[in-house]
Amino acid sequence: MKYLRLILILGTILSIGIDHSNAQIFPKIIKKDKSETQFEAKERPNIELRGFDQESYLRTLSSITDSILFQNNVNLGKVRSIVSEDQDYMIWAPTNRLAKVSEQILIDSIWVTAYEYYSSWDSKKIDIYNFDVDQFQDTVKVRLYDTFFGYDWKLPLDETPVTSRFGYRWRRWHYGTDLDLITGDPVYAAFDGIVRIRSYDRYGYGYYVVVRHKNGLETVYGHLSKILVDVGQEVKAGDIIAKGGNTGRSTGSHLHYELRYRGLAFDPEIVYDFSAPKILSQELFISPATFSHIAKARQRVYHRVRSGENLGVIARRYGVSVSSIARMNGISTRSILRIGQNLRIR
Repeated sequence: MKYLRLILILGTILSIGIDHSNAQIFPKIIKKDKSETQFEAKERPNIELRGFDQESYLRTLSSITDSILFQNNVNLGKVRSIVSEDQDYMIWAPTNRLAKVSEQILIDSIWVTAYEYYSSWDSKKIDIYNFDVDQFQDTVKVRLYDTFFGYDWKLPLDETPVTSRFGYRWRRWHYGTDLDLITGDPVYAAFDGIVRIRSYDRYGYGYYVVVRHKNGLETVYGHLSKILVDVGQEVKAGDIIAKGGNTGRSTGSHLHYELRYRGLAFDPEIVYDFSAPKILSQELFISPATFSHIAKARQRVYHRVRSGENLGVIARRYGVSVSSIARMNGISTRSILRIGQNLRIR
């Protein structure tokens, strides 16, 4: 009987110890009040995952030149100005598959928008870059071609007799070099690139093409009889892009050929010897001296009115607008001009 009581007492003590240990192992469940729950629900949207912003990503890409030339590795943390960029590279993002969609270009799934690619893309206007030559003080080296990387060059015609040079003529500035041809002669892309403009200018270029090149330059081909390429089409140096002609403001069959950097034309004969014919160097150094003609062109120009001339005729002759002539001379765009009247054009 004593043993039974002893067993019962020990069992009671042990059961109390087990319950106590269990109370230490299992934590109490604390119920949160409504205010804390509501606060969490409000804060939750702030930690949701966001989608990948492809447009912002592309805008941070750092290119070697103002075209889509890239180094082997792209530094996403640094965007350099055009005057400090080293253009001594001929490495282009993978191509071979290119299609135009509106004002965008697709190159192997890389969308090059107006913001990233040359800072803008316009298939209607030639000079779209707003390049201020007065602020341009550096010397930029441009690698025109590099056969090691497979990028070649080609003269725009098979034969290149010069009929009119770059410079001031007929009381206006001639921004290209005229090369003689027979209507229907093939016109070639000078360097690898992408067609930016194919258009028609009744009072100027006639049918013309603008090609944006991998080396950072653009070329203009004017007075064509037929255009054989489309906007957004990738071309290689030597590809036939058009046939020569006599369209627009032209007095005979010839090719008006321009070289431009950031929208500003410069003398093609610092790149080519058309009489040889050959390209002068693999590299081109662009400096303020390259655009010295801009200062001359910006000097004041006056015109003495002749018989049969009106504001429209004079404006087309100098490549300016009627409204600008009227504004500089304090007259109306409908004013009747008198013979011998002096008008300021620039």
